[in-house]
Amino acid sequence: MVVQVWLYFYCICLWRCLKFILRKLTGRCELQRICYKNKPGAGRTLKLESSLKSSKTKLLQSAVAVHPDAIEKTIEDILTLKKVNVDTNPQLAVSLQACLLQIVGYRNLTVEVEKLRREAYDSDNPQHEEMLIKLWKMLKPGVPLEALVSKQWCEIGFQGDDPKTDFRGMGLLGLYNLVYFAEKDTNSALQILSDSLQPKCSKISKMEWEMKKFDKAIGYSFAIVGINITDLAYNLLISGALKTHLYNVAPEAPSLHHFQQTFCFLMHEFHKYWIEEDPLDIMEFNRVRNKFHKRILKQLQKTDMALCPHSAASESLVNV
Repeated sequence: MVVQVWLYFYCICLWRCLKFILRKLTGRCELQRICYKNKPGAGRTLKLESSLKSSKTKLLQSAVAVHPDAIEKTIEDILTLKKVNVDTNPQLAVSLQACLLQIVGYRNLTVEVEKLRREAYDSDNPQHEEMLIKLWKMLKPGVPLEALVSKQWCEIGFQGDDPKTDFRGMGLLGLYNLVYFAEKDTNSALQILSDSLQPKCSKISKMEWEMKKFDKAIGYSFAIVGINITDLAYNLLISGALKTHLYNVAPEAPSLHHFQQTFCFLMHEFHKYWIEEDPLDIMEFNRVRNKFHKRILKQLQKTDMALCPHSAASESLVNV
């Protein structure tokens, strides 16, 4: 234990000495070297974020958590602290602003998403009820909903006759994502819903299928899977794993719009992955979901990764 602590402080001192030498040799501080040697995107922003957080200077440490309106003033203070001549280094302020907008934006996005997750669906709230009815109308066009509490909800993949019980884990975030998917990529949402209700494809014969009494459906309920994928996207965001993707697709501050586009992409990819895995029945859902989660995490470990969108909802993403 003592040796590990000693090695830790030794490495810190060694790193600081190395930064001092590099500054003397190049005439540039670490922030300049990061901004000038890396192209815009996750590679640059992640390095800058790490540098600011590990700095011994309070101004730099707090820069990752400033209010968006204070970013410009913060950059001015940083340039003054680092004694950088703005006239001879005009690009540095621009690069710092782009990175800080992404860093602060990601932080604010996690707060916004967490707030939605914590807000429970309230059947007495007219806005909540309106969103739920909107979801029904988009997924079941032309089919009237007989009552707010009805077995009809099972037709779009809820577990019972009252959808509010299914939103308990993800709160309004689950409903927001489902409505966004159905509204922004209607054709895909309807196709996935239709696929989930079709007889399960399998290599065994229909007779064997009926004799063994296997699950007759492709294997999952649309709405419940949507809430599960919302949970997956939420955990990717909170853990920081989504930084590589969002820093690459959002040239400035990542927003809820970007998060929901990511959800649409994950819905597409999970649906394809489920069919490829060809699970025996719904009891294998957690196994398939965990494998899918690991697959996405592996992709996100690459700093140049931008999850390639296939849905119409993601056409406006910018890959920088």
